[in-house]
Amino acid sequence: MDTTDGPDERHRRPPGVTDDTVAALGKLSEALECVERARGQLYSLHQLIGHADLMLDDAVRMFRAAGHEAIADRIADELVGRNVIAGRWTFQIVEDFDDGYYALFRELDRVARTDLVGGRRHLYEAEMKERRRSRGRPGHEARPGGPL
Repeated sequence: MDTTDGPDERHRRPPGVTDDTVAALGKLSEALECVERARGQLYSLHQLIGHADLMLDDAVRMFRAAGHEAIADRIADELVGRNVIAGRWTFQIVEDFDDGYYALFRELDRVARTDLVGGRRHLYEAEMKERRRSRGRPGHEARPGGPL
C-alpha cells in the first residue's frame, strides 16, 4: 500500500482484521458518540436546573415585595434547594453517571479497540473517507500536508 497517500498508520486497519470487526468497532464508536452527546445534555440539565434554582431567589424576593408572602414562603420552603430526584441534586446524578455507566462504556470501547486493532480509533470512518474522497482534488487530501 502506498504510505504517502491514504490515512496515516494509526488510521490503517492492522493486518488480519476483518470487515466485520471494523464494522462492529465502528458501531461501538457510534454508540459511544451518542452517549457523549447524552452526557452533554446531562451537563446542560445540571447547569440549567442550578441556574433556575438560583433564579428562584429573585422570584421569592419579588413575590415578597409584591405582598404575596404565602406564595413566596411556599416556593422558598418547598422548591428552593429541592432534590430533583430522590436524595439527589443534579451534580450527584452527573457524578453517578460519569463514574458508572459512562466510565464503563468508555472502558469497554478502549478494551475492544486495544484488543482488536491495537487501540486504533475511527477505522470505519477512515476507510469510508478513503472510499468517498476524490484523489487529486483540493480539499480531498487523506491527511494534512498529504498529496492531492
